[in-house]
Amino acid sequence: MENILSYLIMLFTLENIVILSIGTFIGIIFGALPGFTASMGVAILIPVTFNMDPLLGLLLLAGLYNGAVYGGSITAILVHVPGTPSSAATAKDGFAMTRKGQADIALGMAVTASVFGGMFSAIVLLVVAPALAIFALRFGPPEYCLVAILGLTMIASLGEGNFLKGIISGLIGLVISLIGLDPVFAFPRFTFNIIHLMDGVSFIPALIGLFALSQVVIMSETDEAIVDEQSDAFLKKRKSVFILPHTKPLIKTIIRSSIIGTFIGMLPGTGTSIASFVGYNEAKRASKHPESFGKGEIEGVAAAEAANNAVTGGSLIPTLTLGIPGNSLTAILLGGLMIQGLRPGFELFDKFGYITYPFILGLFFSNIIMFFMGTFLSYIFAKVVKINKSILMVGICVFTVIGAYAINRSIFDLWTLLIFGIIGYVFRKMDFSIVAVVLGLILGPIIESGFKQSMLINHNNLIQLVLYAIKRPISIILIIIILLSIITQFINARKLIKKIIK
Repeated sequence: MENILSYLIMLFTLENIVILSIGTFIGIIFGALPGFTASMGVAILIPVTFNMDPLLGLLLLAGLYNGAVYGGSITAILVHVPGTPSSAATAKDGFAMTRKGQADIALGMAVTASVFGGMFSAIVLLVVAPALAIFALRFGPPEYCLVAILGLTMIASLGEGNFLKGIISGLIGLVISLIGLDPVFAFPRFTFNIIHLMDGVSFIPALIGLFALSQVVIMSETDEAIVDEQSDAFLKKRKSVFILPHTKPLIKTIIRSSIIGTFIGMLPGTGTSIASFVGYNEAKRASKHPESFGKGEIEGVAAAEAANNAVTGGSLIPTLTLGIPGNSLTAILLGGLMIQGLRPGFELFDKFGYITYPFILGLFFSNIIMFFMGTFLSYIFAKVVKINKSILMVGICVFTVIGAYAINRSIFDLWTLLIFGIIGYVFRKMDFSIVAVVLGLILGPIIESGFKQSMLINHNNLIQLVLYAIKRPISIILIIIILLSIITQFINARKLIKKIIK
């Protein structure tokens, strides 16, 4: 507790709170804009954090993460346009409530449930992550290699409903991660004598291209307005949506969804969309009047929003402790951490505890900031859907170019941005997973270095390496989990194929 108090003191400086508030504000706007996801926002802002103090940069991203997941509910409720995929479940009952004249109640419940879910998961992260990080001290090169392989087994589930496309996307990411100098023998691979590729593909320009630039191109293919004029009436009101005293009957639902969201967030390859629908369906199943769901049931809004915001803290547990991203956004955050020299594991909580713990506490307090912003500014945030889409896309393009160039001040990075923007666009159009590509890029070097270090320990003898691994209890457990994960993915793929054939 003494350490927590000292970290709280470190967090509560004017500069930190201002940055946290700015991140939350930007996040809510990104969340409220259909198509402009949290992943895009973080990818664009990561370059901005490079010249900032590491803690300030992480607090900015923490606020953006929380704000964006919640922000999607505003437009989902008011205009039936989910700002983020995870808000689709909220739109079911939220917009029905708006049509009944209960928009303020729906918005109030959305922000209340979101804040509760986010704070709950942040507390779980604070309690569970350090213990798991201490356990990770027992990890050697074989274990880190196996943990990264375990992360790769989740790639198949990221194939946008297609098992094979998920695997292909991940393999492409792995191949791209091989570009550059060999980590042990230092000979160049796939560099084509281009000196800029000796250190590998520049991660952040690639990331911005895959997530942001490709999405802008997709959005430019249609000139439809984000929201029609019929919804304009909902955006003219100016009042608070404070309904905290009316949430008592829904406490059980909110707690259940918070637990579901936190648990789902801890599972690599899942995300807020899955959590929101699972939370919504569980609330409907447990309800005494399930027939009212989808027709303006406030419990549906509470269940979906508590679940998807609880993912925020849960997804960071495997990310910060084992280096396995819980979803696409934490995959981007992981890349930003490693570029700053912050490697997941025990060291992150010990040597860099002065950064990690204030960051986790910042995740908790950003929910409080979000509560006040959501309560008093919901209708103002909703007006962002009326901004001309062309202006938004031009602004995003400018930020992507500036962000990609500012990292190394290299024109070559702009070519990287363009190439990966094209790759991202093609992948989106063909329903391949750009998240799987990113996971391949991140996990590839971890697998390679872990495997080669293990081989060196065992005198480059593969049989000796296998015997060495099976003598280590953690390695055996990880191998069993990997096999179970592969079998599960294979079974799911067979079920999907059978459905398609039928």
